Amino acid sequence: MPTQTSFAELEVISKKKQTRRERFLAQIEAATPWAQLVAVIEPHYPKGNRGRPPIGLERMLRMSIAQKGFGLSDEGIEDALYDSRAIRRFVGNYLARVDAPPMPRHIIRATGPQGRQKSTAFYP
Repeated sequence: MPTQTSFAELEVISKKKQTRRERFLAQIEAATPWAQLVAVIEPHYPKGNRGRPPIGLERMLRMSIAQKGFGLSDEGIEDALYDSRAIRRFVGNYLARVDAPPMPRHIIRATGPQGRQKSTAFYP
């Protein structure tokens, strides 16, 4: 789907040096058979019949691979999507696009006064 190039993307296109992160992600992009992986996982991936609609399978797969490749936690990969254009481009999450689904929510588990687990969800 064609999208208009943003000013941030123009800045990235015009830079001369490619970072190690960009080279690493480009190698993963070239070596990974995305269509075959999606076809294998798709029958087991949630369809979104109930509750909140799931993030697209390929986007989630790319996010998981980037997370493992850079040794990030769940919260770390979410922060990296905001901070790193290379990871954002690899995952396919363009923050300026209207049709992009919302970022996953942070879930913080805090222990209450009686030792119960309570969770608080919020957007970063």
